[in-house]
Amino acid sequence: MPATPACPLFGRCGGCQLQDLAYDEQLALKTDAVRALFPETAVESCLPSPRVYGYRSKITPHFPRPRTGREPAIGFLKVGLPPRTLDVPTCPIATPAVNARLTELRTEVRARWDSYPRGSTLLVREASSGVTVDPRAVVTEEVGELSLEFSASDFFQNNPFLLPRLAAYVATEARTGGARFLVDAYCGSGLLGLTAAPGFERVLGVELSPSSVRWARANATRNRRSNCEFLAAQASAIFATIPFAGANAAVIVDPPRKGCGDDFLRQLIAFAPRTIVYVSCNPETQARDIAALRQTGYLCRQIQPFDMFPQTRHVEAVATLTRAER
Repeated sequence: MPATPACPLFGRCGGCQLQDLAYDEQLALKTDAVRALFPETAVESCLPSPRVYGYRSKITPHFPRPRTGREPAIGFLKVGLPPRTLDVPTCPIATPAVNARLTELRTEVRARWDSYPRGSTLLVREASSGVTVDPRAVVTEEVGELSLEFSASDFFQNNPFLLPRLAAYVATEARTGGARFLVDAYCGSGLLGLTAAPGFERVLGVELSPSSVRWARANATRNRRSNCEFLAAQASAIFATIPFAGANAAVIVDPPRKGCGDDFLRQLIAFAPRTIVYVSCNPETQARDIAALRQTGYLCRQIQPFDMFPQTRHVEAVATLTRAER
């Protein structure tokens, strides 16, 4: 059933693709898309977002180099080629607080065009601690029983309304295999590992970014997760310093859109964890990586999609893998 798009720019702005579909059809479309990538795995129905509009807690509008006598558009890329910026005064998928600050920010930026000779990318982020446009600001977000601090410019899931359910699901799946220890790869500021920590003797987060590791350590202290440690690792030796065997461990993997990469997969396979919980915002690269894991004896037990991005074609998928009995 068609729906009336909430945004007057729908079809011209590249941010959303599905506003003309009823929400139940969006969920069905995303479920079918994940099932098509994993025909041999049980794929559950996509879990809905509590908010289908007004959910996005961070946006990064941009604008090109200002031209003399002409105000450039502040917004997002238009649909189609050549790539050009579309002026976006307000974004219906962003939270009301983000939109209110965006209106102010657009006025502030236009009052000082001369300070942006090359254009710029802006930031508006809402967290439990409030709204900021300063990428260097420290923000606080509440997720379930956790209170997490991180830099406003850092990656963090942008749908805080469905995020507690996603984090709780990942924690439950990590515990299903009975592992005593947990490795949180690509741990960021520590959300998934800290959420799962009460079910394990010891949690070790590994991350390439030293600044993210510092936030994760501070968040472990902040939330009294005394069984958690976080290490900055080299990409070529991310599992080298883990002091326990994979046979007694579960691993949470939450890579960027490009997926894990061959080097990481080789290390993961050599570590041979009992359980792998693979979280991905790009099921296509997730399917590629899981195909490689299957060749080494892992079974993909089930996949649960989450609609972290309503009105868009994007979907988050959580896959649970276990080692086949030998």
